[in-house]
Amino acid sequence: MDRFDVIDTCTRMAWHADEWEWDRLAQVFAKKVTLDYTSLNGGEPVTLTPAQIIEGWAAAPGSYATTQHLLGNHLVTMDADDAVCPALRATHRKADASLRTLGGNHRFDLVRAGDGWRITTDVMTTAWSDGTR
Repeated sequence: MDRFDVIDTCTRMAWHADEWEWDRLAQVFAKKVTLDYTSLNGGEPVTLTPAQIIEGWAAAPGSYATTQHLLGNHLVTMDADDAVCPALRATHRKADASLRTLGGNHRFDLVRAGDGWRITTDVMTTAWSDGTR
């Protein structure tokens, strides 16, 4: 059952981000989350609170008409109260109708909380991208 709960937590992260359900998105994260999107954007990994993540992500829809993050090929590994779940494909449609599609994976690290699993780390590794950045 834990394996399905881990996958559900990761799926809810993608779903709530795509639907801009910011209140519900906060519920999938631990109190501090490390985001590592350096393969996509360069820079360094950052550690943020859920509120800081949501503030940044909520600003992004101004440049996107819609996004769709699809998770698949889940290979969950678990060790007591920790789990790892890789998966991803993302499509972003800008307001001018141009598309950007990314392929690669997100490696989600999760920890068991009292009321479910929470994401502690999200590492995005880009394998390819197509379209307008």
